[in-house]
Order: sequence, then C-alpha cells, then structure tokens
Amino acid sequence: MKLNYKRLGEGEPLIIMHGLLGMLDNWMSLAKEYAEHFDVILIDARNHGHSPWSDEHNYQVMMEDIDELISDLSLGEVNLLGHSMGGKAVMKYAQNHPLMVNKLIVADIGAKSYKPHHQQIMDGLKNVPLDQLDKRTEADEYLAEYIPEMGVRAFLMKSLYWKEKGQLAWRFNLDVLEKSLVEIGESIMDAPFDGETLFIKGGNSNYIKDEDIKDIQAIFHDVQFETLKGAGHWLHAEKREEFLEKTLQFLMS
Repeated sequence: MKLNYKRLGEGEPLIIMHGLLGMLDNWMSLAKEYAEHFDVILIDARNHGHSPWSDEHNYQVMMEDIDELISDLSLGEVNLLGHSMGGKAVMKYAQNHPLMVNKLIVADIGAKSYKPHHQQIMDGLKNVPLDQLDKRTEADEYLAEYIPEMGVRAFLMKSLYWKEKGQLAWRFNLDVLEKSLVEIGESIMDAPFDGETLFIKGGNSNYIKDEDIKDIQAIFHDVQFETLKGAGHWLHAEKREEFLEKTLQFLMS
C-alpha cells in the first residue's frame, strides 16, 4: 500500500509512525525538531489519516507498507520511531529486516500481546451522530459519555473533519479498526534484533511493566530503557521536551 507521508529535513532517514487512531500530524511539532538533524519521514498508517483504507489491518501488512515506502524512496538503512501500535509495527519491521535498521525507538508499548482494551473508546466514537452536528466541537459531548479524559477526546477530535457540507467524518477507518483490535494487540516476537534499541515509557503508564523487561531483552539484545516521570501513554505530548531530549540523545549517540 502506498502510504501518505510528509518529509522534512535532511540527513539519516528517521521514519515515525503514530499510534492507533492517530495520524502523522500528531507528530509534526516534534518532527520539526528532529528535522534539524535527520531526514524525517512521517507516515499515516493504513486506515488512518490520509492513507488508503483497507479491510486488512495487522502488523504483517503494516510492516509490508513500511518496506514499500522505504523501497519507493530508496532510503537504504533507516532509523525507526513508533508509538503504541506504531511501535509494534516498527518492531516487526526491525525483526524481519534487521539489516535495514540502524536504530529503533519504541514509545510506550511492549512486545507482548495485549487484550483488546479500546472498546469503550470505539463505543464513544460510534456514539457521535456525525450527520447531525453543526459544529465539530459538538462531538465532544457525545464522546464524553464514554470517554471522561478530556485529553483523549481532544486527541480523537483532531481526526474529525468536514467530508462535505453538513457531513463530518473520521479520518480513520473506525469499522475495520474496531474489528482488528485483537490483531492490534498481538505480540511481536518474530525474531531477535541485535540493533540499538530504545524503549521509552511513561511513568504513569502500565503498558510496559517491570516483569516485561526480561521478555523485551530476550528479543532486543542491545536495548536501553527510559522512563518519563509523570507521563502517561501519550508521553511524547505530555512530556514533549523530555521525550525529545531522550530520543535525540539516543539517535545521535
């Protein structure tokens, strides 16, 4: 699949993939900082943002999408950064194409399997009567019935747009993503990866627990761990400067 992407800066390639229900624009602010040192390629995952939609949504096809982009752009060896779902996608690519990856950064997700846990968010999104709203902001009250966290609702509403006059739409393929929650939670343990790897987590997030460390080290043989105190799952937004400092330090070391 030909993914939508934006490219800025020059230097070694750095591909960034967002998480579930996100899009590349979520990373634009950080990308401008990375672009002072790297050739940054921000990508919209399939079924997200401005990339094509598909009935298939799993890490095998997402890995193939990344490989196709790298080939189309003739990038050679790349650095990879992925958050949550995007973190698992770049893990899978690194495990299956180790000679193509220089450094790997995984943001707040482990390699293990996760039980589907986004159904409440999906229900909130389906609760929004898209064809009945006069303003984008009116969607918030419908989301709030299911999603109490204002930050999560604000994040989701970034993907809400006017498809045509009087018709709002989501930029993600909600039906397919909801059906694919089991696949999105599956483990990524295809093969060992010997390249330099950084797992960076939010101190208030439970996606990577202490007991997960040994399993990660069994797959990623040259791995470092960083924790951003006070940050949750969206650590790159909540602790932007610290996230930037830690990841740049790793990339440029």
